Amino acid sequence: MMKTSGIKYFGIVFTLLILSCNSNNKEGSDGYMPIKKFVDGDTFWVDDGSEKGLKIRLIGVNTPETVHPQKPVEFYGIEASNYIKEILNGKKVRLEFDVAEKDRYGRTLAYVFLKDGTFINAELLKNGYGSVMTIPPNVKYAEYFVELEREARENNRGLWTENY
Repeated sequence: MMKTSGIKYFGIVFTLLILSCNSNNKEGSDGYMPIKKFVDGDTFWVDDGSEKGLKIRLIGVNTPETVHPQKPVEFYGIEASNYIKEILNGKKVRLEFDVAEKDRYGRTLAYVFLKDGTFINAELLKNGYGSVMTIPPNVKYAEYFVELEREARENNRGLWTENY
């Protein structure tokens, strides 16, 4: 009887410990986190439950610069930045990782999805708000991204307009 009581006690303590650890995590039980703030077209913060949040850099896509300290605002940068804000503002996202989870700047590298299944990295490329930027080992969707950029170029979408 003593062994059973000890095991039950341990199980209850362990369960309470797990629940208390998860109570500070803003990530819902469905794995989605709210957007906290925006940096530019390919970088933003999510509320992961920590005080600061988690800085996300989209894998496989590069949007024109708008906030780079050593570069001027690039062509179509404002449009790309506004587009990401439009489709993500007030939303929750799910992150999918590849091989490397951080870049050299400490940003979390991710493929980002909305609850309705919208693949944000792909949407930017498909609509011409960015170009493909493949950095191994994160190559999971590289071929798909190249196809989306090609299609955007051929259809003169976004930064691939005739005026570019």
